[in-house]
Amino acid sequence: MEEDMTIREHLLPDEEGHPSQHSVLPQSLLMYLYVGHFLARWGARMWEFSVGLYMINIWPNSLLLAAVYGVVESASTAFLGPRIGQWLDRLTYVKVLKLWLWTQNLSFVVAGVAVIGLLVYSNLKFTNLAAFITLVILTNVSGAIGVLSTLAGTILIEREWVVVISEGHPPGVLTKMNSVLRRIDLICKLFAPVVTGFIISFISLKASAMTLAIWNTVSVWLEYWLLTSVYNGIPALSESSKKKTSKISESDSGESTSYQEIKSSHSFDGGNSALADNSWKRKMIEWIWNALSISAWTVYLQQDVVLPGVALALLYFTVLRLKRRNSGFGSLMTAALEWEGIPAYIIGIARGISATIGIAATFSYPILQSRISTLRTGLWSIWSQDHVPESDRCVVGGVQNSLQSYLDLMAYVMGIIISNPQDFWKLTLLSFSGVTLAALLYSSHIYRVRKHLFHFEKLLVRFEWLLG
Repeated sequence: MEEDMTIREHLLPDEEGHPSQHSVLPQSLLMYLYVGHFLARWGARMWEFSVGLYMINIWPNSLLLAAVYGVVESASTAFLGPRIGQWLDRLTYVKVLKLWLWTQNLSFVVAGVAVIGLLVYSNLKFTNLAAFITLVILTNVSGAIGVLSTLAGTILIEREWVVVISEGHPPGVLTKMNSVLRRIDLICKLFAPVVTGFIISFISLKASAMTLAIWNTVSVWLEYWLLTSVYNGIPALSESSKKKTSKISESDSGESTSYQEIKSSHSFDGGNSALADNSWKRKMIEWIWNALSISAWTVYLQQDVVLPGVALALLYFTVLRLKRRNSGFGSLMTAALEWEGIPAYIIGIARGISATIGIAATFSYPILQSRISTLRTGLWSIWSQDHVPESDRCVVGGVQNSLQSYLDLMAYVMGIIISNPQDFWKLTLLSFSGVTLAALLYSSHIYRVRKHLFHFEKLLVRFEWLLG
């Protein structure tokens, strides 16, 4: 019983000291939010760990298929990430929630079924090359769509909902909610690879693909019920969604009026051919503008969080980390370790150990944040919540994820170029260079803001005290 109370204390905001403010945040709804987030993240983490093992087994002695999948996934996020941020800004929370959950889970189900086909018919590349290529493409596309959907859910929950829910409450509420969500993600990173690794090692790869498909088929219903209950139970979310809808309507009506004025002025001049020519050119410019998401990148570059955001993105130019986060190791390294003959459950346990360190960080973050600034903790996503305007938050989040995916894409391109597992050390060296550059960029930003990196006078006093 005491253990249950301890878990609840870690998961739910502390109500002592602010009873009147925190009473509007029902603990049951917060628990629904955390459980729904857990279910969604678990499915994504299962796929994240397994895909590298699937690819190295489908095409042994080469990192090519694992690298190709990484390129497809990263390219889709890089090119469509800013559009997802803009898309989230134009849809209500309920529509985003539906599209995110159903698309993510359906995509992982399809990917799991395609992998089962490739594993069952292991000689397909020799007997029916067209069918083999079709299943590989289906696996890559479905996995990429699933990851894009996960990105939409991450922006919705971690960048939007927690901020809206915590508005009007002490800063500690947002800090604790961020820590809980991060802890949930790391718990999934810890246990999903371990469980999947044991299934692969002691049953089969096919069984793990079946587990993935079944999990996403069943969990989507519970996820949807839990998160819609949160939306319906916390009035601030529906109010924020209505405000977004009204702003979009006003913006669309303004654009329509401007277009009609331009059109009528051209008609009055009687220059029909010139109008047609200008209209075609304008449409081409608008298409290129929208395709490249130039407006989204413009918003991003105007923020104060640009330099640390670039430093964060450089951490993705590495084969030594887990997808979407900066610890553990991803599909290329997983495939390389599998090629070395290391059992899947050992790889899963190793990833779990790295996740344990991350979980410890979620407990230490609230303490550090109360003693030092958020800037010095190095947590860009949390710092951006305070320094990015609400109207730009989704767009900036989408561009940041896109930038991370561009660097992620470059790492996988290098994996295609250096696809021999024996040359994996070269990829490791490139990864070290990227991480070092990220540290230098972030240190320069801290120096620009704080005018110093360390309190050398305090260090000197401590050093003299130790010597004395």
